[in-house]
Amino acid sequence: MNRCRRCEPVPQEVRQTAALLERRWQISILYAANLGALRFNEYAEAIGDISARMLKERLGELEEAGLVERVIVHSSPPHYEYRLTERGHQLAPLLDAMRQAGAIWGR
Repeated sequence: MNRCRRCEPVPQEVRQTAALLERRWQISILYAANLGALRFNEYAEAIGDISARMLKERLGELEEAGLVERVIVHSSPPHYEYRLTERGHQLAPLLDAMRQAGAIWGR
């Protein structure tokens, strides 16, 4: 077995984070949340071409991962908001770096 002498195994923390963020739409949803989206329709509008079923599923996954929290707003009629948790806010530098890289590479 030939092993790269300079290579190290990818850390478990990187693999876990990648497993969540590699799923389609996750980064877009987090980016929309970082920009201030709260209500389901705001996410749908910010992201564009995502089905309601997929958006609901992905928001649930992000909630389960502790990056987003679903909060009921007691108004008339009541509704839910999906807010970034402190853990979710920690991804802001990564999301901004991705936006900046895309701006450079898109040229």
